[in-house]
Amino acid sequence: MAVQAGKAPQRLVDVFAAFYANYQEAVLDSNVEGADEQAVAKVMGAIIDRVMHDMQSPYTFPSTHTRILEPYDYYQFGQNYVRWLIDFKQSVLGGVEHFDAMEAALQAGENVVILANHQTEADPAVWALLLEHTHPRLATDVFYVAGDRVVSDHLCKPFSMGRNLFCVHSKKHMVHDEPAAKEAKQKTNRRTLTEMLRELNKGGKLIWMAPSGGRDRPKENGQWLPDKFDPSAVELMRQLCTKAKPRGHLFPLAMHSGEMMPPPAAREQAVGEQRITKFVPVGLCAGAPLDVEAIVGAAKDKEAKLSEAAFAAVTDLYLKIEDAIEDPSKGSASGFAQPWLS
Repeated sequence: MAVQAGKAPQRLVDVFAAFYANYQEAVLDSNVEGADEQAVAKVMGAIIDRVMHDMQSPYTFPSTHTRILEPYDYYQFGQNYVRWLIDFKQSVLGGVEHFDAMEAALQAGENVVILANHQTEADPAVWALLLEHTHPRLATDVFYVAGDRVVSDHLCKPFSMGRNLFCVHSKKHMVHDEPAAKEAKQKTNRRTLTEMLRELNKGGKLIWMAPSGGRDRPKENGQWLPDKFDPSAVELMRQLCTKAKPRGHLFPLAMHSGEMMPPPAAREQAVGEQRITKFVPVGLCAGAPLDVEAIVGAAKDKEAKLSEAAFAAVTDLYLKIEDAIEDPSKGSASGFAQPWLS
């Protein structure tokens, strides 16, 4: 009907049909209380309603986007969808003392920038769901540095509308652009950076960014590990923190979520990728803030040195999450917790 009426492209309908079937299987097989066909239909109905609404009245993301809670609560919309995909009995939260430090810094009017790996489109919801019990401010009052895909893909946009975003164009997706399009995107990026600095100057801002420039892919042996960081991306966040009037901190963060919604094996230029969902355990682990001066010291290439240190810290945290998820009882002995179970 929607295709015939010209309201939806056939590819979107095909992608959504497969998405619905896949999500239904993941949720029903979870054996979680309340995980039934009615719950699936409610979530999927909300998604198609929001996608069709945006196709009829497209939302254009500004450089700085504030999450939309009224008249429709897009934040809870995203939380409801991802909540059914998390195996909370096996999921873990590590480095709670460092999340405490982030919160204390924000309360003091200082800024916090999180340098993290990135695995799935659902990462913002995973972040919020694992922190809502212990650090509700961190769960909600965070700005994500978002690339092209999450603000242009029809199935992504409604979820992105529920998050605070600084919108940029990824360098990886400018490679094949015509000169005029590339220049326009670079201009947008410059405007976004100006707005980011303006917000940081206000103090008390929390920014989450993935210096790899996109989602991780499994290695050849099937293991999920963080992708290498772009030194210029790490340096950019350091510069923003330094230029802002309030003090700023760079915290490493590891996120384990890849199997929940694995990205395509290869990076695609076109939007509209197939969605595969699974019911899996996830994890977050924060590390101590990076001591930038001690790290770079007298290094000739300070930019590379800082990026390498941030990447090493995130990789180490990621491996600790893997061990904790494998055996949460042992994870508790090494500082991991499951506050949602208490």
